[in-house]
Amino acid sequence: MSLQPFHLAIPVYDLALARQFYGEVFGCEEGRSSAQWVDFNFFGHQLVIHLAPKNDSQTHAHTNEVDSHHVPVPHFGVVLAWDAWHALAERLKSRNTAFVLEPGIRFQGQVGEQATMFLLDPCGNALEFKAFKDIGQLFAK
Repeated sequence: MSLQPFHLAIPVYDLALARQFYGEVFGCEEGRSSAQWVDFNFFGHQLVIHLAPKNDSQTHAHTNEVDSHHVPVPHFGVVLAWDAWHALAERLKSRNTAFVLEPGIRFQGQVGEQATMFLLDPCGNALEFKAFKDIGQLFAK
């Protein structure tokens, strides 16, 4: 499967804190920037944090139930290789990251079984990282 990188621009109300989070916690390489925004290489994709006022979803996250867990909406993230997901989970745990949903396996023994974890950036944007032992299950019904 050959994919093109996506571009995602998200609001942050503290540019310095978000810059440090994406740069240090995830080790994302920084690209272009200004006083209002910063580009990051987010696992091969272009993530841009833009300075903006705090919005409702950053303070009062809505959730939907997925496999008996309350998943924050909206959220974004990356599907990683199985070993890369486990390495990231260990990196985040070693940094005492507060998780919305701890790293674990969702839909265990079912179609679409996946490793997943949710966390918030310092400005309240929800992120999900997931992995499939069989990437062919990504869109399975």
